[in-house]
Amino acid sequence: MSRIGKNPVEFASDIKVTTNGNVITFAKGKNSVDLDTKGHVTFTVEGTTLTFKNLSDAREDRAFWGTYRALAQNIVTGLTTGYQKQLEINGVGYRAAVKGKVLNLQLGFSHDINYELPEGLDASVEKNVITLKSHDKQKLGQVAAEIRSFRPPEPYKGKGVKYIDEHIVRKAGKTAKK
Repeated sequence: MSRIGKNPVEFASDIKVTTNGNVITFAKGKNSVDLDTKGHVTFTVEGTTLTFKNLSDAREDRAFWGTYRALAQNIVTGLTTGYQKQLEINGVGYRAAVKGKVLNLQLGFSHDINYELPEGLDASVEKNVITLKSHDKQKLGQVAAEIRSFRPPEPYKGKGVKYIDEHIVRKAGKTAKK
């Protein structure tokens, strides 16, 4: 039995939850997020509580039960408090700047990297730290991973783009013969 799936999803009264077949729509202000369960689980909305129920006791159905409950909880958390990720840039001459909806990165290449930020995601840069904020946890993680992939940190000096809480395992460099 899923320990996650049987917990109800509690949401504030300012979040409007509507259902249409297998799709649950969460809306708060101008932000709206759809969750398509594709018929893998059944759900009920009662007041400010959303509960999920599995279709059968099969292993796959129990997995979907916990997964869709966790996805719904992430959407509710994103709409109420939001999510944030921070990336740190290390390296001589490495810089970042935000110009409108474009993140400009100078990462030691012969050209600048202009990354177009998707809708619903905000970025700010302070010194060598890029802060990304969004109500969509999946989109935020994907954008952070794409930005990090432009110049992942190297193991000798640690130059590159890394998550603020990421630990880079350092290697010893070459040693001279004696």
